[in-house]
Amino acid sequence: MNWLLEEAMPFFWCPGCGNGIIMGSLFRTLESLGRRPQDVVAVTGIGCWGKADDYVRTNSIHGTHGRALAFATGVKAANPQLTVLALMGDGDCATIGGNHFLHAARRNLDMTAIVANNFNYGMTGGQYSATTPSGTRTSTSAFGNPEDAFDLCAVAKSAGAAFVARSSVYHVRLLDQLLAEAISHVGFSLVEVVTSCPVHYGRRNEMESPVAMMRHWREVCLPLKQYQALSPSERQGRISIGRLHQEEKSDFMTRYRRIQRRAKGGTDHG
Repeated sequence: MNWLLEEAMPFFWCPGCGNGIIMGSLFRTLESLGRRPQDVVAVTGIGCWGKADDYVRTNSIHGTHGRALAFATGVKAANPQLTVLALMGDGDCATIGGNHFLHAARRNLDMTAIVANNFNYGMTGGQYSATTPSGTRTSTSAFGNPEDAFDLCAVAKSAGAAFVARSSVYHVRLLDQLLAEAISHVGFSLVEVVTSCPVHYGRRNEMESPVAMMRHWREVCLPLKQYQALSPSERQGRISIGRLHQEEKSDFMTRYRRIQRRAKGGTDHG
């Protein structure tokens, strides 16, 4: 209860939405890490998961669509002692905010992006996004999405993120573990959370109930080693989960301080 803003209840989200599960996992993680609400900043954009800042007792910034990482970058650069969390959906992060996503990973500033991926624009009517699987149905692809989807974790790794992981709202213990690792890791960290939108994505893709969606995630989300053992054809429709990439390297502020020392006449050329 240190983290939940009870007076803002009940949640805005639809019955069966996975965002409450993600929020519970985040609260448990922050408590287990010994963080204090006054030392944490939750930065959001627009979208279902973008409403998360309404329910937290941390500092918060509610920004414009696709710009959560830009605001989070400013916060962390201004006060590196803060724990900065960018809470985004797939539309906010990868579709409208895709360019900020690439550069946040490349810059490697020490903050954590927690992306609730429900494979569509859930808040605005269920349109397809950059992560909607090819062939699946949405309000703007009634007979199947013609586009290939981004693999958010692969994009983040390629762009330079220090820590990349994925879980689902079914695999809650794994999610707790990965959030703790991500927040503790120095550098830009991404945790993608495969989550349920039964109202839009589910009912258009033969998963009309929250239970059906949870069963689906249980079946298609596989631990990384199990996923890697499959042939390329067997991987179709499957999702790898777990810690997918971890790298120890200098974060942005460490490199920036070196430049400051050189500018002041120091000899740090590392």
